Amino acid sequence: MESGVRQLNPWVSMWTKPRTTIQQIVKTNPEHLVFLLAAIAGISKAMDRAVIRSLGDQWHWPSIFLFALIGGTISGIVGLYIGSTLIRWTGTWIGGKASAQNIRAAVAWSCVPVAWAMLLWIPQLGLFGQELFTTETPNLDANPSLSYSLFGFLGVEFVIGIWTVVVLLKCLGQVQGFSAWRALGNLSLAGLVFLIPLLLMVFVFV
Repeated sequence: MESGVRQLNPWVSMWTKPRTTIQQIVKTNPEHLVFLLAAIAGISKAMDRAVIRSLGDQWHWPSIFLFALIGGTISGIVGLYIGSTLIRWTGTWIGGKASAQNIRAAVAWSCVPVAWAMLLWIPQLGLFGQELFTTETPNLDANPSLSYSLFGFLGVEFVIGIWTVVVLLKCLGQVQGFSAWRALGNLSLAGLVFLIPLLLMVFVFV
């Protein structure tokens, strides 16, 4: 960091200054907390899947959380490496210049909003408990104020999810040396490279 330049706190500045923040990170230590952030993102996705699949119909929520903690950590880190490899490979087709290390940093640190959003699970579990994960929700159905609170949490999480995508595009664009729109193209190409072989396997074997 150059003398006289104030160092940003990436846990805060990533929300409003993603390009400047990721540039600071890759210049200083692109591996800093990458595994932790990937694990947090994986845990968040695992918890969301547990809600969508109503795993609470079979498991109590502490067991669900333990499963998400272990499985999400592994899938988050593995997904970071696979995804970053695809992003770097397809990024070279459209002029991307980032190293694999810097792309991993951009993808991982774009999950800062997700990390903050994980704190919302604390009041949600306190208010809604097991019914966050179950098909039947008698307490929520009987208490409209609880239902409104749940919709409020969902709205906040939706906004954070959208902003996480914006942050990712800006971080990726910064390390790749192009615009956020081209970063969107980079991500789309990576997604296609990942999905096309899966779709071909479905058509061949099903």
